[in-house]
Amino acid sequence: MPSRRPASPQIRPDSDPAAKPQRFVFVLLEDFSLLSFAGAVEALRVANRMAGRPLYEWQLAGEGGGTARCSAGTEFRLDTDLEELTRDDTILVCGGVNVQQATTKRVLNWLRREARRGAVVGGLCTAGYTLARAGLLDGRRATIHWENQDSFSEDFEDVHLTKSIFVVDGARYTTAGGTSSIDLLLKIIADDHGEDLANAVADQMIYTTIRTGQDSQRLSVPTRIGVRHPKLSMVIQTMEKHIEEPISPSILARDVGMSTRQLERLFRRYLNRSPKRYYMELRLQKARNLLMQTDMSVINVALACGFASPSHFSKCYRAHYGTTPYRERGSQAARPAR
Repeated sequence: MPSRRPASPQIRPDSDPAAKPQRFVFVLLEDFSLLSFAGAVEALRVANRMAGRPLYEWQLAGEGGGTARCSAGTEFRLDTDLEELTRDDTILVCGGVNVQQATTKRVLNWLRREARRGAVVGGLCTAGYTLARAGLLDGRRATIHWENQDSFSEDFEDVHLTKSIFVVDGARYTTAGGTSSIDLLLKIIADDHGEDLANAVADQMIYTTIRTGQDSQRLSVPTRIGVRHPKLSMVIQTMEKHIEEPISPSILARDVGMSTRQLERLFRRYLNRSPKRYYMELRLQKARNLLMQTDMSVINVALACGFASPSHFSKCYRAHYGTTPYRERGSQAARPAR
């Protein structure tokens, strides 16, 4: 006979058993991230299962009320168009790639209206951009996927951007994408119904390390580069913090107690490139993010990434990416909307 998995013990929530289920409305933008969306929904589903009663319910909404396609290509049938909600609903906008194009005027107007009526509004993955465009994050703390941080900072100066995996600031939630939506939902479940239930949900999801809003979304420098050398890590951290005004290799070396020649050998040994080359690649990576994700002029992108002249920027960009900044911007604009 096939073995049967034993039933999981139910957890009694720290809440009124007669309370009405809390409703979440997931707004699926075109090309949304499947992982962020699925992680959030699963946390709610498992919470209901572990509690033995419906603590949460949810529906899928989107512009037009038909279908929405995730960035992996799968289409989801929506339950509703962007209709009027109750003030007790929690809205979670699900973003992904091409979030700027997916953030339409109708979506923005709807979010503003629901926020004025008192709804809690959150943005998963890149949907923090959508909330910011709607003006819902002005003067608040927020986060967004690390790949979008540079462009977000340029576009929304009134938002206090952090590198946290998620941020809860009053009635506004934002996450960095990926599995961080699970961490946000576990916090919500804990706040609503107690830590025991949230921990039981994490166990069921094989989510062994619950993170908080204090955790950073990116791996440490040693982990990212695969090298555990304290002075090398310090130099790279300094480079990442000084993209707009690059620091010379001699000063970088002096600040960690090395000679310029020693720094050169360190980079060659562990990263197979010179400090100057590594620094250039960091600056060009930021430049590409700004070109692809903002409307900044090429000249302003060059200045934001430490290039004194557009011609030098264009030359370096072409040598690294095989195309000019102007063509890169043009190819992005020419991509058909999906």
